Amino acid sequence: MRIHHLNCGSLCPRGGRLLGGAGGLWSPAPMCCHCLLIEGEHGLTLVDAGLGVEDVNEPGRLGFLFNALARPRLEVAETALRQVVDLGYRPSDVRHIVPTHLDLDHAGGISDFPDAAVHVFAPEFRAASHRSKLRERLRYRTAQIGAVKTWAAVEEEGDTWFGFSAVRAVPETRDEVLLIPLPGHSRGHCGVAVNRPSDGWLLHCGDAYLHHSEVEPGGGAAPKGLRFFESMVQFDSAQRLANQARLRELARLAAGEVTLICSHDPAEFAAMRNETREGGTAPGRVGAPEPINAAPPVSQRDLRASR
Repeated sequence: MRIHHLNCGSLCPRGGRLLGGAGGLWSPAPMCCHCLLIEGEHGLTLVDAGLGVEDVNEPGRLGFLFNALARPRLEVAETALRQVVDLGYRPSDVRHIVPTHLDLDHAGGISDFPDAAVHVFAPEFRAASHRSKLRERLRYRTAQIGAVKTWAAVEEEGDTWFGFSAVRAVPETRDEVLLIPLPGHSRGHCGVAVNRPSDGWLLHCGDAYLHHSEVEPGGGAAPKGLRFFESMVQFDSAQRLANQARLRELARLAAGEVTLICSHDPAEFAAMRNETREGGTAPGRVGAPEPINAAPPVSQRDLRASR
């Protein structure tokens, strides 16, 4: 099994040290949309899908508030679809998508892979389908997920993984990709655990935390702006904080067995990209994620012609 680390959407919110720990209050605080592309025995599996080609072509479907506050870079070169093609694959080779949750910055690229089955935790699927609360009507976008052909809602089954509940995300494959329920940020938010045969487990925690300091011993001191943002977009405060504490304990007790990453921390993304390139563990470093590639942007038509 090989894992590619993809940044499927650079975000440039203003906030400087309040969000990124450095810079003036109005300077950009770069963030990423950290996705995984897994080369498995039964094709490709995408963990989270970031922002998609249609989001680039029609920014309005992301909503005024997201565009104004997150300030996404919106380049086709950073979509999962383009990066899959750049790696020499056809979009149809992506057979499975496993989202941590269905927020707009995690689900935009799903529609770029219409042949893929979307394996999502059932409570998250129900929340996105019914959108019963105002916050859920804002976070889930019908334009992104309304055209999905194959939903594979995953119910909790009582298995465990390092003390957490767990369920196999894609039962029909032998690849060990597990959904780890971590509700709080959203109703059905999950982590995605991937067993790397020679490197131990990688747990993609989605938005269960936003800054690496939050899962360091003692809880660290995440930038104040990030902590405020987490509280503003959470579904359930008690669940989110409890699961963050559990992840902190996991990082302490399972060091060397489990590596934790989240969706938007550029230091974690840079470290994982360096580790992949160099074949060893690289120290994390704070800063903007590296550009995924320098190829010129292409249109949606060009990409889909490559199928």
